[in-house]
Amino acid sequence: MLVGKRILLVIAGGIAAYKSLDLIRRLRERGASVRAILTRGGAEFVTPLSVAALSEEKVYTDLFSLDDESEMGHIRLSREADLLLVAPATADILAKMAAGIADDLATTALLATNKPVMAAPTMNVEMWNHKATQENVATLRARGIVTVGPGSGDLACGEVGSGRMAEPLEIIAQIEHFFGTAAPLSGRRALVTSGPTHEPIDPVRFIGNRSSGRQGHAIAAALARRGAATLLVSGPTAERDPAGVTVTRVETARDMLEACRAALPVDVAVCAAAVADWRPAEAAGSKLKKARGKPPSLSLVENPDILASLAARGNGRPRLVIGFAAETEKVAENAKAKRARKGCDWMLANDVSTGTDTFGGDSNTIEFVTETGSEGWPRMTKQEVAERLADRIAANLRAGAAE
Repeated sequence: MLVGKRILLVIAGGIAAYKSLDLIRRLRERGASVRAILTRGGAEFVTPLSVAALSEEKVYTDLFSLDDESEMGHIRLSREADLLLVAPATADILAKMAAGIADDLATTALLATNKPVMAAPTMNVEMWNHKATQENVATLRARGIVTVGPGSGDLACGEVGSGRMAEPLEIIAQIEHFFGTAAPLSGRRALVTSGPTHEPIDPVRFIGNRSSGRQGHAIAAALARRGAATLLVSGPTAERDPAGVTVTRVETARDMLEACRAALPVDVAVCAAAVADWRPAEAAGSKLKKARGKPPSLSLVENPDILASLAARGNGRPRLVIGFAAETEKVAENAKAKRARKGCDWMLANDVSTGTDTFGGDSNTIEFVTETGSEGWPRMTKQEVAERLADRIAANLRAGAAE
């Protein structure tokens, strides 16, 4: 919670400014008060009226406003906050912050403050990767400014890559971590598996699946933000390593199982990886050559069951073992049967059938199954799924500790 914390939110001119409205709402839900500075560019995307309605505070826009400067000068505005948050933080405002430019109310307040500053960058992938931007961000980080994101995925410009502003819940989790108000998993150890596994057919071909690893990586990050010492065992994925998480990269199901066993003991294990069920009995040592009309025949053997192995009763079993079930039909029914068969405590089932965009997409629809029943979660982003699951894990472990 952020009860009593005063946030000065700087909303710069990027399409992600629309997220700032949800960010204000969620900050206030957690007890924070929010004042906002809306830049001229930011006002092209959201209105002062909408920001004021959600924050229930006056919105500041003009450095040379006689009323604003007499009521709340830029010095006081920057000093009466516990944290200055720039979200979205565009390439332009990051460059000005790095250079010490103060040519509007936002940049003047940022230069005049003696309070901590946090920024959530967002921009086109080429702008983010540009040497100038990377040097600016490095300069700001060296000065103690905390950055959140950016994430990767589809961008508003139509390109794909890094540059997406972090989701409001991710930003809030970072703020809570910064203030030390949210560490319910401090002292706990967590293991998360993520991504697909690749089972080699020959040196250039493999059996795999469409898992992006986005959900598992988000869960690992959410657990780490709540204070857990988190190990992420990841199959091949383009996802970035989450901040504050120890990452072990593997290729095959057998590699993943070995890494998971090496991580024990842990308090909670979340098996979000889409592990290949089968592998070729023997991988060819050289590339199989194409023979017209004579496709090769593959002999398959079953891969080890990582979830069932971790859930097996014994001294090394985590207190809480959680699995994921990718289904294309009868989602709840199949998930209940799978939970019982695997012996895990919770099962999160998702529909990955054609058209759902679950594999590789940003959203997920979860059927949350426990020993006592099931609960349908509304469709939400994978980040939101991760935050909700991490809160459930923290509550479960806290309840167990109190017994």
